[in-house]
Amino acid sequence: MDDMDRKLLGLLAGDATLSYKEMGEQLHLSAPAVHERVKKLKKSGAIAGTVARLDGTAVGRPLCAFIHMDTEGWGKSPELLSIQEDSRIEEIHAVAGDTCVILKVRCESTKALEDILHRLYQVPGMIRTQSYIVLNTYLERGPGV
Repeated sequence: MDDMDRKLLGLLAGDATLSYKEMGEQLHLSAPAVHERVKKLKKSGAIAGTVARLDGTAVGRPLCAFIHMDTEGWGKSPELLSIQEDSRIEEIHAVAGDTCVILKVRCESTKALEDILHRLYQVPGMIRTQSYIVLNTYLERGPGV
């Protein structure tokens, strides 16, 4: 990956709807050259997918929270991982530190958050949870390049 690839990734991270022509104009490359670079970046795994970033409030899920979960043992059981079927669960992270797993959830209300917590306590080996409700988000982005 060279500096041009990093600049290209930065453009895509900011707005993945830019056309190859628009990116080429900003990078001083032809549209076909940008297209080839994007293909190589996808093949290498640097671009894992192209998704729309949704606004939680606009889609009816204004409450964002992080849930720290303490479990017996490793915690990464099939029962725990099955919670990913719930579309309100945005991220699941196994972590080092004073908790085992951190979830990022986005839901409709505190009642919906309570329902998620109730479901988590049905997972075998669950010891406790600690929830942090987001009041405001000042920065949210993927890895920098």
